[in-house]
Amino acid sequence: MKIYTGHNWIVTVYCKSKELNENGMVEDFTNIKKMIHDKLDHQYLNNVPELKGINPTAENIAKWIYEQIVTCYKVTVQESEGNIATYEEDND
Repeated sequence: MKIYTGHNWIVTVYCKSKELNENGMVEDFTNIKKMIHDKLDHQYLNNVPELKGINPTAENIAKWIYEQIVTCYKVTVQESEGNIATYEEDND
């Protein structure tokens, strides 16, 4: 029998664009949900094919999410109150 313990993370995705798309949005939240939430929600992260070879730390998950969304410039993953990992683009 396998018993998995889960995390209840709060993920915040920050997106930007110089122009809005044809629907008047920077990024459609429905698309973000399909790309991220639908792949990770209620999953044992070590078994998610898209995360193969990645240690599923909050930091690595933030980076992975950042890499999935073209308009994304910053992602925060909050594991618990006071435990937050942030990954953001470097503008240097």
